[in-house]
Amino acid sequence: MNNVKVFITVCLLLTFSFVGQAQQDTAFFVKHLSFPTGATIEQKVSMAARLVPSPQQLEWQKMELTAFLHFGINTFTGREWGDGTEDPALFNPAELDAEQWVRNLKATGFKMVLLTAKHHDGFCLWPTKTTTHSVASSPWRNGKGDVVRELREACTKYGMKFGIYLSPWDRNADCYGDSPRYNQFFIQQLTELLTNYGEVHEVWFDGANGEGPNGKRQEYDWEAFYETIQRLQPKAVMAIMGDDVRWVGNEKGIGRETEWSVTVLTPGIYARSEANNKRLGVYEQAVDLGSRKMLEHATELFWYPSEVDVSIRPGWFWHEKENAQVKSLKHLTDIYFQSVGYNSVLLLNIPPDTRGLIHEADVARLKEFAAYRQQMFSRNAVMDGQTVWTAKGGDERVYNLQPGSKVNVVLLQEDITRGQRVEEFTVEACVDGVWQSVGKGTTIGYKRMLRFPDLEAEALRIRIVGTRLEAHICNVAAYYAEPLEERQEAASWNDLPRSAWAKISDQPLIIDLGKTVSLKGFTYAPLHEQAKATMAYRYDFYTSIDGKSWKRVIAGGEFSNIMHNPLPQTVTLPQCEMARFIKLEAITPDAATAVIGIEEIGVSLTVSIDGENNVYLNKDKTRR
Repeated sequence: MNNVKVFITVCLLLTFSFVGQAQQDTAFFVKHLSFPTGATIEQKVSMAARLVPSPQQLEWQKMELTAFLHFGINTFTGREWGDGTEDPALFNPAELDAEQWVRNLKATGFKMVLLTAKHHDGFCLWPTKTTTHSVASSPWRNGKGDVVRELREACTKYGMKFGIYLSPWDRNADCYGDSPRYNQFFIQQLTELLTNYGEVHEVWFDGANGEGPNGKRQEYDWEAFYETIQRLQPKAVMAIMGDDVRWVGNEKGIGRETEWSVTVLTPGIYARSEANNKRLGVYEQAVDLGSRKMLEHATELFWYPSEVDVSIRPGWFWHEKENAQVKSLKHLTDIYFQSVGYNSVLLLNIPPDTRGLIHEADVARLKEFAAYRQQMFSRNAVMDGQTVWTAKGGDERVYNLQPGSKVNVVLLQEDITRGQRVEEFTVEACVDGVWQSVGKGTTIGYKRMLRFPDLEAEALRIRIVGTRLEAHICNVAAYYAEPLEERQEAASWNDLPRSAWAKISDQPLIIDLGKTVSLKGFTYAPLHEQAKATMAYRYDFYTSIDGKSWKRVIAGGEFSNIMHNPLPQTVTLPQCEMARFIKLEAITPDAATAVIGIEEIGVSLTVSIDGENNVYLNKDKTRR
């Protein structure tokens, strides 16, 4: 009798254990999960497979294309980062038409518009009660204007989602650096924006934290900011310094080929983020944010998808000199495949000009970009690619193509409402009855696109090499993208051949230009457009005729945002200077002595001198 009881007890325990394990393998976690103490890697992988986005995150990822509008006082000063001392009277866009912005963006495939309601200069594009440094102090609309409201109304009219960027760093507010006071000041600004303009779909903060007008730095109360958003706009996603949307780590428009939305990176808004991320050795630019190796030592996971931000121009604000430097169709297309095609959302900046309009050059490129995508996606060669395929590691499936199909792009999607689970896959094409490899990858997520040379194929074979539990492939498609050639010439930023130059000193950098010239400016261009710890940020610039007596032409200059957008920055001197020698004393963002190579410097002259020492007037290239 006792043996029977023992047998029954064991059976019941096994049954409960089996049911409990089955429930464990089917329960989902929304947005965040914590691993139990002592969890094995197998248990962690199972839990990671069942982490899913919140409804707001899911809708955000489905948008794929969103637009940034950098607009403000910098538009009228020609700067990228204002210092907060600008006269509000400079802001006067005589033709401002928010409907022109939204109409063009809607027509070219964008799903949401984000506006820089306040940038680092502290100038507010709405009539805030917190400061006089706003549109209310400008002549635009006789001081009665409100850019935020005009954009919100245009978005409503055209059915476009609406978001705001509010810079935490404020170089105008006298309370910046007095942390309790400024945090309340900032929350009041945030409250105005989240209360008076209807539904806000995204709130975008960066972590910029420089000095204020009093020379102090601020300690932001991120938790209070987050609570304000949750209370006033609970459906909004919070981006970058938030826990809904993650910065990809650069401003070049390039995502990771292995892009996990399920990541070990703790969002910076949480007090524990610094300790967690340091322990794991991860940061925004890290290559690996979610592999099994990263799971081994992780204590928690976040559904934290990446956003790729980049400007359609070299700068983030409109500058007239960049009208001929709008990114080419090929460049934008490459960005698209390396952002949307890498399981990210593309946030493309299109800055309105001093008229208050998106410039004709930008509009033309957006239309060209939209037409190219429309043509590419108009014909899907896969015959039955939207039937959900539940696949585990080692499974493969053949998809027939429309007869006579020429393809060079394969698109794969997972049903991320059931998690991101694919760890490795391969793609083969059947050409004239023979299977050949055309590509392979790691993560898929919401969307993954592979490009390969043109071929005519009868079928595709997708093999799922590795998964976390079973993957749910919801879309397999193939397209033909017309090849593009780069037609845009590189911008010239040096008027004097370096062959005659001589470097006199490394630190500070002193250059003998080889002859006395009329200097109107200089350019700093980080080598290979790569950020590095030793790059220049703040600087003093000097000129000299004899290399002994120096004139400081610019004191306390700043290469704004050079750390994240390391493109050539040209500085125009207050007045033209006769000089044979130039000197650049610079420090890094961390206040160390900067290291600058001679090849990273260019000069702008009142006349241009070619390699044969022929001199031309800059205005019309007439030989002199």
